[in-house]
Amino acid sequence: MDEIDIYSKGEYPANVLSNFYPNDFTFDGVEISSMEGFLQSLKFKNTKKQTEVCALTGKEAKAAGSKKILWKITGNLYWKGKKYKRNSREFDELRFNAYKAMTTNDTFRAALISAKGKTLKHSIGKHVKRKTILTEEEFIGYLNELIKLL
Repeated sequence: MDEIDIYSKGEYPANVLSNFYPNDFTFDGVEISSMEGFLQSLKFKNTKKQTEVCALTGKEAKAAGSKKILWKITGNLYWKGKKYKRNSREFDELRFNAYKAMTTNDTFRAALISAKGKTLKHSIGKHVKRKTILTEEEFIGYLNELIKLL
């Protein structure tokens, strides 16, 4: 298999590389249960609510942020009380640093290593930045960068 289409119900390593997978890690002093929890938490200005959303995985995490749509109009997202613009370099660095922090999770790290040399894709991903916290291109780009660092 030279290509890996990442999604939560895929076969290993596609499932483990999915943001829905319960790859727990610590980022910026916050315990995070899945990347989806972290990404959805960025829609909340309230830091207590962010921490609660970070503790969620999979569909629960996605559902927690699904009604938070104001960011699509304003472009404003938040982490630990700081505002980020969706299309800013700062926001890109924040997300990539969270992905780097997730490499401390042995299961995620092993899945990345097993994906080395393969073409990654996320065919169910969106491509328009104003419609998603993370486009397919951004997601796959982060994973490919992490693979290079391993």
